[in-house]
Amino acid sequence: MAAPMSTDTGTDKIPVLTPNDVQNFSFIVDNVIGEKKKPRNFFMPFGTAPQMPKSKEEVFITAFFESCSFRASASCVAGFALGGAFGLFTAGIDPMSTMTTETPTTRIVLKEMKSRFFSYGKNFALVGCMFAGTECCLESYRGKTELINGTISGGIVGGVLGLRAGLKAGMLGAAGFAVFSTAIDYYMRHH
Repeated sequence: MAAPMSTDTGTDKIPVLTPNDVQNFSFIVDNVIGEKKKPRNFFMPFGTAPQMPKSKEEVFITAFFESCSFRASASCVAGFALGGAFGLFTAGIDPMSTMTTETPTTRIVLKEMKSRFFSYGKNFALVGCMFAGTECCLESYRGKTELINGTISGGIVGGVLGLRAGLKAGMLGAAGFAVFSTAIDYYMRHH
């Protein structure tokens, strides 16, 4: 609150400061630029375009969406949906697995489509979850996002999936999945 002006109308006079005014001013100066100044709790990186600092909620949401558990879960869901669609497509164009001379009923066709939907969906979900989780953990451990991360992740996932059929199949699965994931990753980064 400012000091009251005198009611003299003759000349402009300087307002009289009270001790309370000086104390308030000193308090403000100390808290804004003085010793009691509080440090700011945000990080502004150098060399980037100017941007507003993120709030705590934005930082939390960003960290959640970049976490390995979210990436693995999201690719599991997307893999299930893509695998299910692929299963429906293959069930529609593939001849029935039971080679009988009788005409298949709608119930048999729908049962086959449901079976393929869930079978392909589970397999794609498993591969997507394993690959995304492995790649994210590898990136977090190495601290880099490079082409080699996809190659190593593909080798690990392909090897683990191939080991169900034996050692030779595991080695071939690791090599094949590593080459495939490297080619896809290279194409996606450069095009």
